[in-house]
Amino acid sequence: MNELKSNIHDETNGLDYVLAGDYYIPAIELPEDDDRPVGKWGWMHQAYLKKTNPLLLNHLILTGKLHTYLAELNEQAQSRYRLIIRQMATAEGVTEELKRRSQWEWVKAMNSIIDRAEESIKHELIYT
Repeated sequence: MNELKSNIHDETNGLDYVLAGDYYIPAIELPEDDDRPVGKWGWMHQAYLKKTNPLLLNHLILTGKLHTYLAELNEQAQSRYRLIIRQMATAEGVTEELKRRSQWEWVKAMNSIIDRAEESIKHELIYT
């Protein structure tokens, strides 16, 4: 009987295989760890992909790029979110002076700005 090689390479699909018992198992390595958080925006986009584009989601999972993709999207969304809030607050005169003068009015104005900024981010980045 022939002795089986411990490692083989399949030219048709480009994969390496390792002998485990009597079977060859693909030698697949996990990608480098990405310690950046996926965050609120990343999780929202993943849920959106699961419903609307499962092929892209599966591709990202199988290529090991899902975490990086979602972490980058989260960073981009968070940066844009902060910028929108700053710009809206400046344009609408929601300042520290208003906060000192009337906290209730400041809270109402900031809550309105935050809600509109979240909707803008969802429309621009998450649900696209």
